[in-house]
Amino acid sequence: MYLIVGLGNPGREYENTRHNIGFWTLDKLAEAGGIDVLEKKHKALIGKGVIDGQKVILAKPQTYMNLSGESVQELTSYYKIDETSELIVISDDINLPPGQLRIRKKGSAGGHNGLKNIILCLGHDGFIRLKMGVGEKPAGYDLKDYVLGRFTADEKKLMEDAAKRGADAIRLIMAQGPDAAMNEYNKKI
Repeated sequence: MYLIVGLGNPGREYENTRHNIGFWTLDKLAEAGGIDVLEKKHKALIGKGVIDGQKVILAKPQTYMNLSGESVQELTSYYKIDETSELIVISDDINLPPGQLRIRKKGSAGGHNGLKNIILCLGHDGFIRLKMGVGEKPAGYDLKDYVLGRFTADEKKLMEDAAKRGADAIRLIMAQGPDAAMNEYNKKI
């Protein structure tokens, strides 16, 4: 069974922001599997189902980004998830161009507070993550304002396509493993 966690912030005021691309991508995956992510459990909205023959739990932590690890830790513990092979976390990444995907099997938080909190709560950084590029913060912008800002119309179309590709990448991770997905999706666009 896979636990797939899309990172973001709950609430209407955060919809369509750069920080919520993890939620968007999880929504595309949920659509593909016909899964509703509505049940409130373990500080998250979750949905359970089967995608491409794999049992999955899809989760959107409702703790706000900086405390995402609290929810992830509860979910992995309750469902007895192997954190190194069955946990996939989707997050935004300002170090990647908009729409660029990067899959990693482990690594640092790279300055991302949601990933930082997950690493803190789990006690290790050895989990699969799908990083969704949202572009570098422009000079003079506050980082918080940038990641909580909304996409332009052109960026929004690009990011919708990226979210679909991200969902496909996760399906490939589940079908053939992270190495196959890295070979396919860690290419510059």
